[in-house]
Amino acid sequence: MPDDALSEHTPPTATPPSLAEAFWVWLRIGLLSFGGPAGQIALMHKTLVEERRWIGERRFLHALNYCMLLPGPEAQQLATYIGWLMHRTAGGLVAGLLFVLPGALVMLGLSIGYVLYGHTPLIAGLFFGVKAAVLAVVAEAILRIGKRALKTPVMIGLAVAAFLAIWLVQVPFPIIVLSAGLVGFLGERRWPGRFAQGGGHGAGGDGPDDGTGIIDAMFARGELEHTRPARGRSLRVLAVWLAVWLAPFILLWIGLGPDSVWTRIAGFFSTMGAVTFGGAYAVLSYVAQAAVQAFHWMTPGEMADGLGLAETTPGPLIMVLQFVGFLAAYRHAGGLDPLLAGMLGALLTTWVTFAPSFLWIFLGGPYVEQLRGNRALSGALGAITAAIVGVIANLAVWFALHTLFRQTTAVTLFGVGPELPVLSSVDLRALVLAAIALLAMLRFKAGMVPTLIGCALAGLVLTSAAL
Repeated sequence: MPDDALSEHTPPTATPPSLAEAFWVWLRIGLLSFGGPAGQIALMHKTLVEERRWIGERRFLHALNYCMLLPGPEAQQLATYIGWLMHRTAGGLVAGLLFVLPGALVMLGLSIGYVLYGHTPLIAGLFFGVKAAVLAVVAEAILRIGKRALKTPVMIGLAVAAFLAIWLVQVPFPIIVLSAGLVGFLGERRWPGRFAQGGGHGAGGDGPDDGTGIIDAMFARGELEHTRPARGRSLRVLAVWLAVWLAPFILLWIGLGPDSVWTRIAGFFSTMGAVTFGGAYAVLSYVAQAAVQAFHWMTPGEMADGLGLAETTPGPLIMVLQFVGFLAAYRHAGGLDPLLAGMLGALLTTWVTFAPSFLWIFLGGPYVEQLRGNRALSGALGAITAAIVGVIANLAVWFALHTLFRQTTAVTLFGVGPELPVLSSVDLRALVLAAIALLAMLRFKAGMVPTLIGCALAGLVLTSAAL
């Protein structure tokens, strides 16, 4: 191979960045991670695979496939996984925490503003524009991820089937994941090469997806000893992170009893951290039912407002749970100042929601890395990724329905059916803003941040003119 061709497929350096250097990259990703999981994963792909060449695409997709199987926010877990691969536990903590902290701080500020100032025209106008921009961000991200993950007709068919299953008949997300995994596992054994996403480091390919990332080079040199399974290390990880996750709930139960709002917050959101398959939207109906009907922490309208706030902040959309925890503690403060109680409730909710994500990565990562060469398992994970593209597309449709239309209607048969827009209720202002944002990002390659800022200002102008 000519030298120039070799350099084209080799990262500029096989030396990993220091943890301090990686800190600033992860902080930038955390600050810019708008648009839900699709936009966040696309941002990480562009930064880590295409620009910095920290990780090859096949290993990136393998890590993503594993994170898709886990409860909790898959984008935050993917960041933790890649940080762990490069810099061990410290790297996983830096990457995972920086992915969460910016959004958590912004959400906390918005929650305080929400209870103090309510819905001012200024904030409503800014949010109106940002929602239109986020719709464009999600659409662009789906196109990018779909182009890379759906490389065969079989994978495209799986994505379409998953979309129709969840949109038309509301098949539960876990069933879609398990079904896709079974199809991929059996299909790869019967028809090799149609489901698996590729082999390990050093496999041939076409650019950054051929195993030429810095992490891949470190694997090739045998430097990543921590990625090899070890029973003793697994037991230590399990003991430490189970304690980190569940200690607040146990201490609050012992100290305040089971009926305290603090114990209920810790217990309820600890459960959510273990069962939130499919992201924020998938679990939202259950959270809303419990928070509104069972615990009486908030009203249905406030639940919708919280989701709107979460959609306009960086970080995982599951951050909406922090808003719920804030309001629960704010309204059941006991002898504490309500704002202080709300902030403590938000912190407690964030802790028990995200702590299990670190457990899944630090405990399962070594075993998943050892299974990269298993073709049948790779087929199962590849099929799951294809199905997830269809699921995320459904989320984009849901978001479009509630951004571009003021009313929707359900068309049901035997109790299930899709949600459709009431065409006469279209919001032309939102439609125009979303179209402009899409044109800016897809045609003129405008960045995410300029698009968000521009649409926020435009939304403020449009809503002010309508008053």
